Amino acid sequence: MAETVAEVSYNYEDEGKLVRRELKKEILTKGAWATVMFLYQELDRQSEAWADPKVAIVRFKKANGVYRKQSSFNISSEKQARQIVDVIERWYAPGENSAGGKDEPSEPSVEPLDEG
Repeated sequence: MAETVAEVSYNYEDEGKLVRRELKKEILTKGAWATVMFLYQELDRQSEAWADPKVAIVRFKKANGVYRKQSSFNISSEKQARQIVDVIERWYAPGENSAGGKDEPSEPSVEPLDEG
């Protein structure tokens, strides 16, 4: 168990074999509730090859001196990651009706992201 947010890991072993390996970690928030973003790969058990990297954003809660996973969101592909980045950049772009601006809110957009 991790006592500090710096010690949390996304590596996972099954029957002593590493099946999910953490490639990179970025601590987004610290404290009793911590948010960490991981770049990771999963092992294809059939081919024994590592799959394309994915991203997980994980919330940890510190209780009794250790961090425990509370929730997570996985970004399943580079394409999906780039779509998310595109939306965030549009929402926080300077100018009229941006999320960071002081303009009146506009009607919510309901355009779905491409699946896949």
